[in-house]
Amino acid sequence: MGTERQDKVRRRRVFYIPGYDPIHPRRYRELYRKEGTAQAALSGYEISLKPRPKAANFGWRTEARFGPDKVSGEVEVLVWSDIVRDSMAASIPGTYLQLARTAWVYISTGALGRLMRLRKGPVIAALYPVGMLLVQLLLALLLGWGVWLGLSALLAVLLPLLGLAAGASGLLASLAGALGGVAALVWLLRWFKRKDGRFFAYYLMHDYAFSAATRGANPPALEARMATFAESIAAALQEPDLDEVLVVGHSSGAHLGVSVLSDLLRAGRLPEGGPALSFLTLGQVVPMVSFLPEARRLRADLRYLSASRALTWVDVTAPGDGCAFALCDPVSVSGVAPPDKCWPLVFSAAFTQSLSPARWKELRWRFFRLHFQYLCAFDRPKDYDYFQITAGPLTLGTRYAGRAPSRSRIDRAVSKHTSVTA
Repeated sequence: MGTERQDKVRRRRVFYIPGYDPIHPRRYRELYRKEGTAQAALSGYEISLKPRPKAANFGWRTEARFGPDKVSGEVEVLVWSDIVRDSMAASIPGTYLQLARTAWVYISTGALGRLMRLRKGPVIAALYPVGMLLVQLLLALLLGWGVWLGLSALLAVLLPLLGLAAGASGLLASLAGALGGVAALVWLLRWFKRKDGRFFAYYLMHDYAFSAATRGANPPALEARMATFAESIAAALQEPDLDEVLVVGHSSGAHLGVSVLSDLLRAGRLPEGGPALSFLTLGQVVPMVSFLPEARRLRADLRYLSASRALTWVDVTAPGDGCAFALCDPVSVSGVAPPDKCWPLVFSAAFTQSLSPARWKELRWRFFRLHFQYLCAFDRPKDYDYFQITAGPLTLGTRYAGRAPSRSRIDRAVSKHTSVTA
């Protein structure tokens, strides 16, 4: 299934679509450099990074040797971090308003109930920022209340000693105590927000609110950016002497990639005799969006892409990743699988098997770090190796030809909302 060349890859273009991440894309280059070097040392191949000529998108070049095979490539990050940062600009009260709206959207539309029929991990991850923000608010209220009572009581004793009348001192003490309580409440809430790099409550709340705000539809700014992504990929497909164009979508970047590639293929922009087109989704959270009522565009794209033989689509998740919908076929669970569905091939990166017991123990409770493990080295690798896929001598289709999907995958229709755009 899909179009792939059986000959070795000598030159490849990789387009990486990040998830909901406000960080500069150089982070991904340094992660690739560090983890690629580690994986190469573990697996017995060579890989190096070189600067890429200045271009519209941030990226880097790769040079790799796998036995006798030499492979050169370019990795390009398709950036939407500026859109993410803009969506995270809400004030503290604005974030709590987002919390209420997001919870209402997922509960009132029935999406939350259906998501709970899938994996527990990502649903817990979705509920975590709600619970954490409410705990932060409760602690701030308790602190404010305590400061109010304590300061009022203290001033009620001190002010009469300064010669103030009992009635005036009592009123002034109460007012000063209330102001002190409000100040303490605001201070603690601001402190929690400053420390969100430790708690991730605001970050995750903004993430889920981003899709819930439009009930699953893409905001105009994101649609416009996705059109530029499609242009970049289409241009690469026209390059001579290129063996593979590989699009990688991580986390929320997975469903963006689905729509970008669907647009490209519908427009007939895959040239005859051109490079193999491959699509790798990692740690996907597609149901968080596709289960919402207005995600008609995404559901139509899932249905279309799953039946296309113009590309190879492989979906890799892992039960050890509590932030992803592990082994949930994103097309089938969204209720839009067509009769001629052939993609994606769904299998597990099997963190508990491809990481040594010592390494797994080290990472097991670092949930956010595990969500990025797909982009990192494994000290006991099985058949998933990010660096062999992105810099090695085989196309994605050739590498996984004949690979069976994971038997424990969920491939039944679960979503309540299955309507699609015409």
